[in-house]
Amino acid sequence: MQEVYEDREAAIARISKIVDNLIKGNSLYQERLDKQEIIQHLIGLLDKFSPDFINAISDNELANRVDSILVIEAVSETLNDLTPEQIEMFDAAVKRR
Repeated sequence: MQEVYEDREAAIARISKIVDNLIKGNSLYQERLDKQEIIQHLIGLLDKFSPDFINAISDNELANRVDSILVIEAVSETLNDLTPEQIEMFDAAVKRR
């Protein structure tokens, strides 16, 4: 039981460090995301996987996966700031693709 707890804590530490580095290196993330909220969100996702699974992923791959989540979170925050007219324009642009 103690080993599972330690593995989980190690996974959380890895994810926290990756989030910190990604946010420091991206002004959009700095502007749009709350680091602690993101870490808590990712910990919630972590609970759906075994710590062994997370710890088996390379740092590079884990950083890529976390970065993808941060992109989605940052864009969704940006969309929340749009006026109804801007949302209509955005929807129209997406439909054209």
